[in-house]
Amino acid sequence: MKILFCGDIVGRPGRDAVFKHVPELKQTFQCDAVIVNAENAAHGFGLTPSICRDLFDKGVDAITTGNHTFDQHEIVPFLDADKRIIRPLNFPPGTIGRGSTVIELLNGKKILLAQVMGRIFMDALDCPFRALDEVLRPYQLGRNIDAVIVDIHAEATSEKIGFAHYFDGRVSGVFGTHTHIPTADECILKNGTAYITDVGMCGDYQSILGFEEQAPISRLLKKYPLEHLVPSKGAGSLAAVLLETDDATGLALSIKRLFIKPSDNA
Repeated sequence: MKILFCGDIVGRPGRDAVFKHVPELKQTFQCDAVIVNAENAAHGFGLTPSICRDLFDKGVDAITTGNHTFDQHEIVPFLDADKRIIRPLNFPPGTIGRGSTVIELLNGKKILLAQVMGRIFMDALDCPFRALDEVLRPYQLGRNIDAVIVDIHAEATSEKIGFAHYFDGRVSGVFGTHTHIPTADECILKNGTAYITDVGMCGDYQSILGFEEQAPISRLLKKYPLEHLVPSKGAGSLAAVLLETDDATGLALSIKRLFIKPSDNA
């Protein structure tokens, strides 16, 4: 099975890059499923139902979010209404939405998609290790689920890779999001789980993490965070990983980084 996972979509440049490239990538690599992180898709903060629908129309099968899940209030009822969108599962019990979902493909195969949020330099949420342990309890790769994909939305590299090693052999892939900078450490761990510390973002890389430079630089220089962050208006790039899993075991056969710049296929 081949699964395309796209990193954090930031603003219109990121949306445009995904809208342009996902359909052709899905066809070129004969992807069985496409998953995107879209927590910064709406003006850099959160996402909206209309953006979700546009992503689904372009061939996206499921959407993950993160710490900006609830920034756009109109998304709140949509989180319960559509099982194709998930938020971190280690939010407190009773939080609206779901932290995992099962993607059922036309060929009958099933992918368990889950997301957790890290706790180092992030909000003090429930334990992401225990939260995913509980979700995985009914499933076993290669028996009653064909693949398990986990988006770990976190700051600390140590937390991300520690999480991946803890679940090595029990999930198909652990993909880091949130920091918006693609890392070059994609690998398959010793028990068969694919890993990358951060997939990167779909957005304008001639910016500061997808935002115009003035406000972030001002915050760094003056420690005076009153200037609003404004999403960059430049052309967007697409950062993603392509995972191939073994049909018998559900474990990873390969992981490949993809990075498409505005000048590529212009």
